[in-house]
Amino acid sequence: MRKYFIAAVILLATGSSYAQLKQYNITAYGAVANSTRSCTKAIQTAIDACNANGGGDVIVPTGVFLTGTIHLKSNVNLYLQSGAILRGSTNLNDYETFRADSTVQQVHKGMLFTQDAENVSITGQGQIDGNSNAFFELDKAKTLDAATTQYTRQGANFRHVESGIGDGPVVPKDRPYQMIVFSNCKRVNVKDVFITNAPFWCMHLADCDAAVVSGIRLWNGLLVPNADGIDITSCTNVIVTNCDIRSGDDSFAIVGYDHHFEIPGFEHLHHISENIIISNCNLQSSSSAIRIGFLDQNTVRNVQISNINITNSTRGIGIFLRDKGSLENISFNNIYIETRLHTGDWWGNGEPIHISAIRGKADVKLGQIKHVTFSNIVCKGENGILLYGTDESVLQDISFNHIRFELTDSKLNDVAGGNIDLRGCLSVKDGLFKSDIPGFLAQYVDGLSINDFQLTWTNPRMPWLTNGIEVNHFKNVKITNFTGTGSPTNPKTYPVEVKNGEQFVSDLKVSEVHKVDVK
Repeated sequence: MRKYFIAAVILLATGSSYAQLKQYNITAYGAVANSTRSCTKAIQTAIDACNANGGGDVIVPTGVFLTGTIHLKSNVNLYLQSGAILRGSTNLNDYETFRADSTVQQVHKGMLFTQDAENVSITGQGQIDGNSNAFFELDKAKTLDAATTQYTRQGANFRHVESGIGDGPVVPKDRPYQMIVFSNCKRVNVKDVFITNAPFWCMHLADCDAAVVSGIRLWNGLLVPNADGIDITSCTNVIVTNCDIRSGDDSFAIVGYDHHFEIPGFEHLHHISENIIISNCNLQSSSSAIRIGFLDQNTVRNVQISNINITNSTRGIGIFLRDKGSLENISFNNIYIETRLHTGDWWGNGEPIHISAIRGKADVKLGQIKHVTFSNIVCKGENGILLYGTDESVLQDISFNHIRFELTDSKLNDVAGGNIDLRGCLSVKDGLFKSDIPGFLAQYVDGLSINDFQLTWTNPRMPWLTNGIEVNHFKNVKITNFTGTGSPTNPKTYPVEVKNGEQFVSDLKVSEVHKVDVK
């Protein structure tokens, strides 16, 4: 055994052909550091050589290397040394193009597009930089149109900014799309790298099995629209842990698509997402820190999310049913959430937890949201917790245990407060509209349990703040160990109000519960 060990040391020390075959430095294939010339061809050649020889490490050494679209392949580890920066080119012609269908214009792929690969990874202490500032008008903000704001409390003044661009989002130019894509891949590993400045979705795991993302720092511009952190679509057996994600759009988006795409590389997106674990992460988002479900939806199930800090976000946790399929078996544990109102064309309106099931398509039978648990949650927000089911998609079996919620005043209440945001639904009037705001609002729910919930109001001043907990159109609701009141700004409110339902159980005093048409 000793002689084999000594032989291995000699091979490595002498730079033998064996050692060299396993490492492919991009500079040996023509990549030039700190140059204005694109290194796309050189990097791709190194990747192709590594794959053709059975795999190994493609080394990005210290320095800045410009690139357009490159493709990783099976058994290839793209390794970025400390001080290495793989930076996206500002020239759109350096990125491959595709056309989704005949009705849309041609668009550009991002920096790393990997398809049909196995045992593929990105690791190291270096950096991947999407160069997003080159693709935006940084002095202009996207604003909401009059049709969108017509049903809000503020009307045309909704989210008005006195000067500057406020919370953005900035206005995009033509830009590359998903920055890092793994499509129909198995055994994917992304570890330790610093990923930043994505001009669109940052990392997209599409139709992948057995992916692990760990220890990365993913920092996108908080004013950049569509700059999601990690999007997990139609994937199985995914683990994300120990990450710091700061994103202009959703930090995480978990979706199961249910149709075939014509986009090259996404033809497989037609099945459920399941068996997903996210833990030990710090998140910031100008939209939802965690989003599960949306349109073109297949089932998402078996999702566990724990030990998460969410700060400076528009919406904390969002579960959205707008299509067929179900969102089920989802748990959230040990999470701190801090949300606030934002200006600009962002979705969400300061709610720490949002669950909604409302029609987004005219020609489908809506699925359901069911078997969702929240435990050990501490949140501070500028809007209430919202559970918004509808008569055609009633929320099923939702539980809250050990919840602490501080509903606090916002400096933006005059221009943004007192509204519910359900955008992504079919009807404009149901998308963004004025509403009274309880601390916790639930409607069209069957099987709601709230236990050990403490609600406090901090500096309330708005007249549209109402009850502590409000539940309507319900069946089988249980509230125990609730500590809280209605809004101090409104003497006609109650700690708990329940309306239009049956099978209500509570340990509250009779005087603390207002019942209307409850059987």
